[in-house]
Amino acid sequence: MRLTPDTASQFVLSRVGHEFAQDPYPDFAVLREHAPLCRQPDGSILLTRYDDVRTALTDAARFSSDKRVDFKPKFGDSPLYEHHTTSLVFNDPPYHTRVRKLLQPFFAVQTLRQMEQGVARMVDELLDVAAEKRVIDIMSEFALAIPLNLVGDLLGVPRGEREPLRTWAGLILGGLEPVRTPEQLAAGNRAVEEFKAYLGELIARKRAHPSRNAETDILWALIQSADAGGGLTELEIIHNSIFLLNAGHDTTTSLISNGMDLLLRFPEQLERLRQDRSLLKPAVEEMLRFESPLQIGNRRPTVEVAIQGETVPAGTFFHLAIAAANRDPRQFDHPDVFDVAREPNKHVAFGHGIHFCAGNAVARMEAQVAFAKLIERFPRIRRAGPTVRPDRSRFRVVDELKVELVA
Repeated sequence: MRLTPDTASQFVLSRVGHEFAQDPYPDFAVLREHAPLCRQPDGSILLTRYDDVRTALTDAARFSSDKRVDFKPKFGDSPLYEHHTTSLVFNDPPYHTRVRKLLQPFFAVQTLRQMEQGVARMVDELLDVAAEKRVIDIMSEFALAIPLNLVGDLLGVPRGEREPLRTWAGLILGGLEPVRTPEQLAAGNRAVEEFKAYLGELIARKRAHPSRNAETDILWALIQSADAGGGLTELEIIHNSIFLLNAGHDTTTSLISNGMDLLLRFPEQLERLRQDRSLLKPAVEEMLRFESPLQIGNRRPTVEVAIQGETVPAGTFFHLAIAAANRDPRQFDHPDVFDVAREPNKHVAFGHGIHFCAGNAVARMEAQVAFAKLIERFPRIRRAGPTVRPDRSRFRVVDELKVELVA
């Protein structure tokens, strides 16, 4: 049942159902206008306006990303708790600064150019195979394969060993959803343990047989740094590698699959891209804004803060509705219109401030190459089935989207 202005303040994020998971934007619109600071039964607060969300994302001095307090009641002393409180994204400086500094060289411009050549070859190979089938699932046979293989390359994961990564990632990231059953959490914990065991064995192999791709093998670089007496512990290396593998392929897969869904839903925008390939860059930004892969983030203020005319005490947990912020009419003209030429487009799909996604340039490059080659080779691509989505509210995910490839 959809929210109304009268019921907006009664919205409870932990009780959302199928309707919201499939299309949250009507409810987000009501919340933005009538309950922009929506208090939850557990004392947490949901923010939906652009300025509020961006402020919380940006101001790391007042809004903490550390989740040790928040995740303990949900995960207990479990592998999921260990993973999510050790990875880069859910930590503050100085730990966050130390890890990000070690990773930053791998996302430099010159490295990105090397990656782009490999991504272009990979996309061509995928499209060669797809052309023979004519009808493919764009999610599993295209959108997933590109970032999964790229991140696998960056971490030096052998090609024949990448199949379990997708399953592990889905179960681990799924643990972050507002609503999880005991069975789902148990599956997530098993995934962490299996992932840790695999990476521990891979690290041992790399030490025995050093990588030949030292300039682009992130895992080997972290191992060398640790062995030299600096850097991270082996447990920190493992958990941050899991984070890179999960975040690096899951959100980019969603960007490409959501983007394809949008172009099929709005064929006039697909036609604009066919006619003018210079629109590919702003088109990818619009895909990120309109269907943000990460829909909801979190922060906790370390001091008393004033938001929407209310004083909120330190320690209050905030749910940051990135998806709602990215459709706020106070920031975006005609926010519910998908416009591949939209400029400016200051969305917050990749966050903001010190936690701005380190791999944002890689994800953008992958999507631009993917759509450029797909549209060039199959300019009359069309839908061959419905877009199937799981009932998830933190992440905007496509399970299946079949398309017919028509040249």
